[in-house]
Amino acid sequence: MKRCYISIILSFCLLFLSGCTSASTNESISKNGIFFDTLISIRIWETNDSSLLDDCFELCSKYENKFSRTLPNSEISKINQSAGIPVEVSDETIKLIQKGLNYSKLSNGAFDITIAPLSNLWDFKHNKGIIPPKNSIDEAKKHINYKNIVINGNTVKLLDPHSALDLGGIAKGYIADRLKDFLMRKQVKHAMINLGGNVLTIGSKTDGTPFHIGIQKPFADQNETIASIPVIDKSVVSSGIYERYFKKNNKVYHHLLDPFTGYPKQNNLLSVTIISDSSTDGDALSTVCYTLGLEKGMQLINQLDNVEAVFITNDYQLHCSEKINDTILK
Repeated sequence: MKRCYISIILSFCLLFLSGCTSASTNESISKNGIFFDTLISIRIWETNDSSLLDDCFELCSKYENKFSRTLPNSEISKINQSAGIPVEVSDETIKLIQKGLNYSKLSNGAFDITIAPLSNLWDFKHNKGIIPPKNSIDEAKKHINYKNIVINGNTVKLLDPHSALDLGGIAKGYIADRLKDFLMRKQVKHAMINLGGNVLTIGSKTDGTPFHIGIQKPFADQNETIASIPVIDKSVVSSGIYERYFKKNNKVYHHLLDPFTGYPKQNNLLSVTIISDSSTDGDALSTVCYTLGLEKGMQLINQLDNVEAVFITNDYQLHCSEKINDTILK
């Protein structure tokens, strides 16, 4: 395993300050909004057709109403509320659950899409510093097992009526891929999709040079990066302990939960960034590799085609997968 030395570049801002701006075909249009409990932004170059942005946001709304575990009428919520009774859902929800199952199996349960009982218990979105009681954590752990998911056609059944799905570790990546598919069907050649830090690019900049996507410096200001990755037609997704956390007794409790212990995963990693063709894969792998840790996570990445990774350890050193210097950081 090699340590990766990437120059610190503060050159690319992923957040857009205005809502929707019109532009000539040589400039760009963009739109911001809140979906999936996070800020999303989409920017398209060489067009002034703002209906493309509106259509993308309609797609985001559609997918949120399928995949959210917090919206009471979403397809995932209906599965979670079914108490083990089969629920019929859309083709896309089936496809995403199957993707999540693939990564749950690949990681031997270190990434588990039935982690909702623990996610709900810790509730990092609202939790300001309360550690759940151990007996509650132990009870929640009993209901986490991806093998309890049974798919038959378009129906989903949870064998454990107290189990529940949480697709938060993969859904934004899947949605980003679908937005890219839509824009490419509309002949868009240059665009950037940013779903709360899940970044997916279409093509290059209009002059043919790569986009430079910053990797956020953990626990620093949101716009402070520790490195910059040049990409063309790629996804860049990071998972880190700085995203949702609280401190208690000088210890960080973060949202990347360990299904086996019931507590935030403890290792020497601050974040994992995945560079891949598919944002769905990048989203899942960033969480999988974090839970596996540096050594096992790096072994996994080095076995995969067209996937690279940057791991940041708690000494703020960057560790890169085998091919990244040759293929990504030229």
